[in-house]
Amino acid sequence: MKADLHKPTSHTGYLIGPGHSFGSITEAITGIVLGRTRRAWWVGAAIGFGLLMLLLYSVAILFVKGTGIWGINIPVGWGFAIVNLVWWIGIGHAGTLISAILLLFRQEWRTSINRFAEAMTLFAVACASLFPILHLGRPWLAYWLFPYPNTFGLWPQFRSPLVWDAFAIGSYATVSLLFWFVGLIPDLAAMRDRAGNRLLRFVYGVLALGWRGAADHWQRYDTAYLLLAALATPLVVSVHSVVSMDFAVGVLPGWHSTVFPPYFVAGAIFSGFAMVVTLLVPLRKIYHLEDFITQRHLDNMAKVMLATGLFVAYGYVTEAFTAWYSGNPAEHFWLFNRSFGPFAWAFWALMLCNILVPQALWSARVRASPALLFVVAIVVNIGMWLERFVIIVGSLQRDFLPSSWGSYAPTGWDWGLFVGTIGLFVTLIFLFVRVLPMISIFEMRHLLAETEKDGDATSTHATETPSAIAAPFQPEGGSGALYGLMAEFVDGEELVAQAQQARAAGYRKLAAYSPFPIAELPAALGLRSSRLPWLVLLSGIAGGVAGFGMQYYASVISYPLNIGGRPLNSWPAFIIVTFELTILAAAGAAVLGMLLRNGLPQPYHAVFNAPGFERASQDRFFLCVEATDPAFDRDKTHAFLESLHPARIVPVEP
Repeated sequence: MKADLHKPTSHTGYLIGPGHSFGSITEAITGIVLGRTRRAWWVGAAIGFGLLMLLLYSVAILFVKGTGIWGINIPVGWGFAIVNLVWWIGIGHAGTLISAILLLFRQEWRTSINRFAEAMTLFAVACASLFPILHLGRPWLAYWLFPYPNTFGLWPQFRSPLVWDAFAIGSYATVSLLFWFVGLIPDLAAMRDRAGNRLLRFVYGVLALGWRGAADHWQRYDTAYLLLAALATPLVVSVHSVVSMDFAVGVLPGWHSTVFPPYFVAGAIFSGFAMVVTLLVPLRKIYHLEDFITQRHLDNMAKVMLATGLFVAYGYVTEAFTAWYSGNPAEHFWLFNRSFGPFAWAFWALMLCNILVPQALWSARVRASPALLFVVAIVVNIGMWLERFVIIVGSLQRDFLPSSWGSYAPTGWDWGLFVGTIGLFVTLIFLFVRVLPMISIFEMRHLLAETEKDGDATSTHATETPSAIAAPFQPEGGSGALYGLMAEFVDGEELVAQAQQARAAGYRKLAAYSPFPIAELPAALGLRSSRLPWLVLLSGIAGGVAGFGMQYYASVISYPLNIGGRPLNSWPAFIIVTFELTILAAAGAAVLGMLLRNGLPQPYHAVFNAPGFERASQDRFFLCVEATDPAFDRDKTHAFLESLHPARIVPVEP
């Protein structure tokens, strides 16, 4: 009897459609990559590639003619380049929020969308990073922003918000990439074991690093994944807060405000979730993913958009009230100019897009309609871009001195670069969907197992026809070469129970393999808890000390500069780079420590020789008694494994 997976439970609710098994989940998700390319994919990829060509052409003209082809002038020295930077960075927030923060809060509805959102984060950050580099005028010298031994003996100015940006965005991109890749490793193993094409099997095998789903591997993997989530969470707050400081530290009407960091973070989550909805709704329809991206996922994302939209609206009100209450004539004029000046159309358009239209999400009928939700998400994306335009251009064009007032109009090259980055983003999304699983396979299996457990249902996998138990192993020619004996099971709870029996029988050289982490399995095998958290803690402390020491040496000892009479050791200005390097070092230690302790990469292991072991990454559970165990005896161990009633027993040759 199959579990009724459509029945809400205390943990999951409507998170996966009915009738699925571990095997069907693996087949459905990997089939998107390994199956036939759909016509809709070709159409979308062609559109994205065409717009990407526009980006390359616009960048080529920029390199030849310089930034004069843009509409920037005095006083509007920041135009589309910074508007688009902030917009794309905001979009990149949703991936880390969904993956990290919701993981820490044990929100299982993230499971179907976190992989896609993480990829979206990386692609959005890649698009964002183009603009400050191109805005330099000489982008080939962008590496001057980073501290490195150079022939000039110069250091970056660590008090500059632009340097803070470089460290914040660089750290955010690196940690997001690590988080994304670590999450992919078990699924790459599933792709390796299902790929029919020899070249694909080799490529996925290399990327999977020899992952085999051992219990001790899963234990360290879970620890590293949770630590990465904990480390990435403050980055969600820090990266857009640091970007907002580009404006908040500037003495300009409408910018010099402490409300910017929380206001920018809320807006980033708002626009990020809107982009997730914008992309997922059509992909859900094209690939028939209604069983994995259910109505509850769409409803929850709509509610997050509504909540963060209200935060953004509160930010608008706070900005206006602060300007009015300040009694500052310049702030009063800024408020009036934003509402009724040359760019009033953009201001009122963003109010429509970001305040009025999202109120439709109060309606359950709107949240239940993918088409209406898609329209609202598109409107929010437009509104958040207009918000950045109003903040930057609206304040720069009318500063303190009327003699320096000017106008701003983007040129065709401004639009070409912006639309071109959308093409880059779309192209990367379509390539990702075609070559990697866009839904986390192992987490979906884990969710299914939890659903069955919470629903007290009979396993959907026990009904599968088991293979016959293999005959006792008889080595040919009396060589005696044997790594161990492996028993195959169809259920994770059964594996835990039989591992406990094997340990009670005196076996100590035990290894268990599963397609997803099983919390009770390490204890059943007698594994010790991981020491990885201590390594991460020490690495984070070392990274922070090194970061602050580098800035102190550069600013106080090596190249002291008197800037506005401030102390040379301007420790408040040094905190941002120190924080980013702390997170970066800790995240790197989490990933590297997990891989090294698991002995990865390991392209070859004896268990890969076991017949049927490729299903350990898909829908089967294995218990191996190694031949080096003091209690191991071919016949007695085989008889013991038979008493556990496995689907089959197979020899493992070295």
